[in-house]
Amino acid sequence: MKPLARTVVIGIGNEFRRDDGVGWAVVALLGEQGMRCRLPVDTVLARSDGEPGRLIALWENVGLAVVVDACFPPSARPGRTARWCDDPAGVLRAGAGRHSTHGLGLAEALRLGESIGSLPHRLVLYAVEGADHSPGLGLTPEVAHAVPRLARRIMADLEERGGPSSSGHHAG
Repeated sequence: MKPLARTVVIGIGNEFRRDDGVGWAVVALLGEQGMRCRLPVDTVLARSDGEPGRLIALWENVGLAVVVDACFPPSARPGRTARWCDDPAGVLRAGAGRHSTHGLGLAEALRLGESIGSLPHRLVLYAVEGADHSPGLGLTPEVAHAVPRLARRIMADLEERGGPSSSGHHAG
């Protein structure tokens, strides 16, 4: 099936586990009035807990999926962000999801999506290194500082894809 032109920005995480909520924080910032008005008209903003079936449903038949997730590597530099931009299978081969806090999540969703033919046409993945994924609200200062910069970078990704428009859509 030919991918649709629409775009989805998916924040993966859990806002009740400190830095694991960075994906949701980025999506929330993109959904604020000033940024939402600059999103291409066919852009959907979504939050996900990372469960593979729900991720696949969000990116099925999508031209571009931009995914933001926290990662917690052994030698983390909180707030540092890695970006992979490739076909979805290429992102998977690059090792995305190796340091996720989700038991099943993005890597499994990509594998499952590949096996059933339900991947986005193009995938951009941002992995933000976190410091704290213990229970609690609020991002650590270093990760919170990365959120506006990352939102601006995602806006640039979206503008490259299709140019800004006067409205956007937010799905929670």
